[in-house]
Amino acid sequence: MTEKLYDINSHLKEFTATVVKTYCENGKFSAVLDRTAFFPEGGGQASDTGFINGIRVYDVQEKDGIIYHYTDETLNEGDKVNALLDWERRFDFMQQHTAEHIVSGVAHRLFGCENVGFHLGEDIVTLDFDRMLDAEQIVQVEKEANEAVYRNAQVKAYYPDAKTLQELSYRSKKELEGAVRIVEIEDTDVCACCAPHVDVAGEIGLIKLLGGEKLRGGIRLELKAGRRALEDYNQKYDNVRKISALLCVKQHETAEAVERVLEQSAELRSELNNLKRLALQEKIRTFEPQNSITAEFENGMEMKDLQHFADSLYKKAGGIRAAFSEANGGFSFAVCGDEEKLAEFFADFKSRFAVKGGGRGSMMQGTVTCSKEDIIQFIESK
Repeated sequence: MTEKLYDINSHLKEFTATVVKTYCENGKFSAVLDRTAFFPEGGGQASDTGFINGIRVYDVQEKDGIIYHYTDETLNEGDKVNALLDWERRFDFMQQHTAEHIVSGVAHRLFGCENVGFHLGEDIVTLDFDRMLDAEQIVQVEKEANEAVYRNAQVKAYYPDAKTLQELSYRSKKELEGAVRIVEIEDTDVCACCAPHVDVAGEIGLIKLLGGEKLRGGIRLELKAGRRALEDYNQKYDNVRKISALLCVKQHETAEAVERVLEQSAELRSELNNLKRLALQEKIRTFEPQNSITAEFENGMEMKDLQHFADSLYKKAGGIRAAFSEANGGFSFAVCGDEEKLAEFFADFKSRFAVKGGGRGSMMQGTVTCSKEDIIQFIESK
């Protein structure tokens, strides 16, 4: 059994140990130490990383009480080694995980939420609750969670004896056997957890809930804490600063300014669409083709507009009338014509180019990947 130094001191960054056993399986090196401060993957949290005698530790796993350190190179059995954690990563994980406990404890106390899922990723933390929370309730949870940070609530991790554990009211997502490690946050939360945490809530700095989505009758919340929350704020602040400069408004007025821009944009799009319709009607009115097969190119048209355009040209002049509009490196199109001739035309068209689409009767539509020049040459050849 490996002595778990992270249970004793979560802030231990460097330690010495003895290599008990080494392995090499499928080209992967691993080592077992008599004691370790490296936290193995578990409880929704990835493992610590770092170095042992300068050799990189990229993964840590626990099996049957034995902790395996996966390394880039092999270590020597019996050697005394110096180990160093990637402390910035470890502390970040401690900030996020403790913040998750605080939020879960507050949500449980205020609204009876049970935490049924948790994942601590490299960028974001997700929390799954078994019941829905509205926007106002999420704000209330976030506010009270940060109150625990402001009052610097004490965080205590311990293994209670069987009698104490039986009498203790604590959160847990599953039935536990054997020794149970409890993480208690003063006046906020009591939960079974195996991971390292900060010593006081003030070490977290800030807890920010970024929003939520419905999930199996409950809600999934996204969370960032500590440095991650600061980086998130800085990124969003930079965006707001740039937007305020572009719109020539104060930063706290950017939302209203964007709304005005969107309203103006909608009005302009409506005017533009009206002008496009008038231009299209004029094209249809003055359409006098020299050939029985023609192609018209009009950018910015949706499929229904292309269908109307091609159909109107066909009804006016007969033959085969195709309308194209640029889309995703190619063209969207609609083609109208006599059913038999159109089927022959479309078969040749599909054999020549990468075409997706079809139709029936007097209309075919879809997308094609090629150049405008390729389409013109094809039409001329017909």
